[in-house]
Amino acid sequence: MAAQASKNPAKTPTTGAPASASRPGEEGGRPRLLLMDGHSMAYRAFFALPAENFTTVAGQPTNAVYGFASMLANTLRDEAPTHFAVAFDVSRKTWRSQEFPDYKANRSKTPDEFKGQVELIGELLDAMKVPRFALDGFEADDIIATLATRAEAEGYEVAIVTGDRDSFQLVTEHTTVLYPTKGVSELTRFTPEKVQEKYGLSPAQYPDFAALRGDPSDNLPGIPGVGEKTAAKWINQFGSFAELVERVEEVKGKAGQNLRDHLESVKLNRRLTEMVRDVELPTDPGGLVREPYDRTALIAFLEGLEIRNQGLRDRLLAADPGGEQEQEQAPEAGAEVDGSVLAAGQLAPWLAEHGSSPLGVAVVDTWTQGAGRVAEIALAGGDGPAVWFDPADLDPADERALGEWSADPERPKTLHDAKAAMRAFAEYGWVIEGVTMDTALAAYLVKPGRRSFALDALSVEYLGRELATAAQGDGQLAFGADEQAEADALMGRARTVLDLGAAFAGRLAEVGAAELLTEVELPTSAVLARMERAGIAADRGRLERMEQQFAAAVQQAVREAHAAAGHEFNLGSPKQLQEVLFGELGLPRTKKTKTGYTTDADALAWLATQTDNELPVIMLRHREQSKLRSTVEGLIKAIGPRDRIHTTFNQTVAATGRLSSTDPNLQNIPVRTDEGRAIRRGFVVGEGYESLMTADYSQIELRVMAHLSEDEGLIAAFASGEDLHTTVASQVFGVERAEVDPEMRRKIKAMSYGLAYGLSAFGLSQQLSIMPDEARRLMDTFFERFGGVRDYLQRVVEEARATGYTETILGRRRYLPDLNSDNRLRREMAERMALNAPIQGTAADIVKIAMLRVAQALEAEKLTSRMLLQVHDEIVLEIAPGERERVEELVRREMSGAVSLRVPMDVSVGVGGDWESAAH
Repeated sequence: MAAQASKNPAKTPTTGAPASASRPGEEGGRPRLLLMDGHSMAYRAFFALPAENFTTVAGQPTNAVYGFASMLANTLRDEAPTHFAVAFDVSRKTWRSQEFPDYKANRSKTPDEFKGQVELIGELLDAMKVPRFALDGFEADDIIATLATRAEAEGYEVAIVTGDRDSFQLVTEHTTVLYPTKGVSELTRFTPEKVQEKYGLSPAQYPDFAALRGDPSDNLPGIPGVGEKTAAKWINQFGSFAELVERVEEVKGKAGQNLRDHLESVKLNRRLTEMVRDVELPTDPGGLVREPYDRTALIAFLEGLEIRNQGLRDRLLAADPGGEQEQEQAPEAGAEVDGSVLAAGQLAPWLAEHGSSPLGVAVVDTWTQGAGRVAEIALAGGDGPAVWFDPADLDPADERALGEWSADPERPKTLHDAKAAMRAFAEYGWVIEGVTMDTALAAYLVKPGRRSFALDALSVEYLGRELATAAQGDGQLAFGADEQAEADALMGRARTVLDLGAAFAGRLAEVGAAELLTEVELPTSAVLARMERAGIAADRGRLERMEQQFAAAVQQAVREAHAAAGHEFNLGSPKQLQEVLFGELGLPRTKKTKTGYTTDADALAWLATQTDNELPVIMLRHREQSKLRSTVEGLIKAIGPRDRIHTTFNQTVAATGRLSSTDPNLQNIPVRTDEGRAIRRGFVVGEGYESLMTADYSQIELRVMAHLSEDEGLIAAFASGEDLHTTVASQVFGVERAEVDPEMRRKIKAMSYGLAYGLSAFGLSQQLSIMPDEARRLMDTFFERFGGVRDYLQRVVEEARATGYTETILGRRRYLPDLNSDNRLRREMAERMALNAPIQGTAADIVKIAMLRVAQALEAEKLTSRMLLQVHDEIVLEIAPGERERVEELVRREMSGAVSLRVPMDVSVGVGGDWESAAH
């Protein structure tokens, strides 16, 4: 069933008012065909939205896809077509370019950021079951003209969405053109009356007019001295282009002579402007009837491109012609669950009967600055009814039964984001053991490149099941609904979690990640839950004083910037800064962007070398101090009631397996600047503990690279125990170790780490401020000395291209389908990921194993000391009085023995009263 058009369509950030004027033929019951020029609208969508704001974590631009999808959703809503198709150009080689080789020859090169997005839009349309056409030798316009002409003859109302004004020749009483007048957010409806009003011509006369006017966008020459007004006057005077040609001698003046001088080119224009209306196509309009979406594929597509705007998703799904029928067939989450709300005293007997079988667990909890509560719990099993209860309503027997069941490792449990549940349960003194499946972590191991692991999306993708509407997109429930609705929704989620767990068990086995989940990720989540609850103590007074210092530095930079510019201006306004730098001060122009000339950090650093004016340097300092102030402000706000900061560790963000932290992000605190080190002094040892200890691996990425490449020279350099970068520099530059100067060492260090991160010669040249040729020679010399590294890097890309993925030593996969992409930008990006993923992923695996070993050893030796943080490759512990030596020995032993590599695992340890003092 076709979606109904909204009477008052809402505006969205990417869509403005709907097409103006009423739709023709609404009362007649005629079928409605919507035709769309895919390339034209995709290109406009690309320029309507900034690519830098719409890019996946892997670097894939999605602005054209997003803008196109938003326009598409609104157009389907407003037009309510019964039939729909999209036409695309194949290439610029068409019958028009054969007749006129310079046709469209002046078109600028397609931006790299746009390339590949048309292919993605094709995937979007496939998921929506939209027919799409592309035909060698013809343009999308010709396909549209053919379908529109046939459809109107068969009694259809036709609407054409295109950015090509030549389509106005197709306008009739039953065919309208929706022409974008503001990006792709506003479409103006061109009826015969609108064309007449705009150009003073009928649609049939438009190609005559266009031939006389010429079209710079298609490189069709006009007539000197003849503009749109003169062209329209001639057509109206003579009635048609043919009649004008027949009576061309009657046209007076210089314009008439110019017309006669250019008559042959104008005749060519007229032939090229006319659309072909009889292209041979594989189907007629009747074959374009709209079909229900493949919702699973659509949501998977949006997830894959990290398009998480719920409004856009809702608009796309609302336009599904099979939406209402599908809703009837796919019940809400609680509809298939035989569930009940438990009263006090009923949980204990239910667990006694059902608690030994695998149960899906869903929890609603609150968590703020190290404190929280469990608001609701639902349990669902395969052998009985689901239940919902509020922990606050349990009686003592229920509480004991729940605690015993939760802590029993022999009673299997499936959760989504088990870490959050563990952290919340701990507030009641309960622990969760026996977690055999975490569906968020399982989804991450199966497809680590996706950004969102919300239960809602996974349920649709893997089970074809939509969750109850009481559930929000972030995986939480909407409070305020009645208790029964919340209970039904949460029980449905518990059943979904259980079913998803079963689905993922097979998929994990297929990708060889089952052991990675049970032996690494699940135990790590339990350790992280304890670390999050512990938090780290903060010196509020010190942080507040630093915030004041940074604020003063920001204001000082503002005053200096105003003095350098000669007047006040808003330092946070790129437009005003551009005017000052390039307009008033006349500084050299930087890279051109859509909004002017870039003023990013690299541009300001370059400008600082090109002028004696201090403004670029002042701006860099202003931004640095502003960022530091913002960081400290965030830390102060994050201090909890016990003067501790509780970050949240994320296991499913980085596709390489690295952990990250948020709320607050403790990984963005600079470690190589005086200011960053000062901030770290604000993290201190807490009450009841003696000191902080930091421990990390020395050069772990390079040690992993030596292990994976099996390069004998690099292995020997590590085995020597001497400074690696100095040893490697002496070999690369062919000098004695004593002759290696700091600059040589710096270059080798940058290059060595660059190789581990997939850095290119150009990237290395940028990092070292040297010419690309010099960077290439440096890399070539390195590879001559360390051929094993070169061979490994070549091999890992070749193997990934053949298999579609890379692997760490523990079997963690990173899927890289773009290694075989026709798009150069996407392919090169995937190649860099292929170089990076095994090294970074293996380093991440090693750190997790080290954390597990340290946690287990602390518990086994019954020590009070505890882990607090894991930042990059560093572990931070809080040391209890009298335990320092034992903990240091334990940490060195467990971390160095985490895995067996071909090179020694060197562990550095430091101790102090604050995070910075504990550095080593």
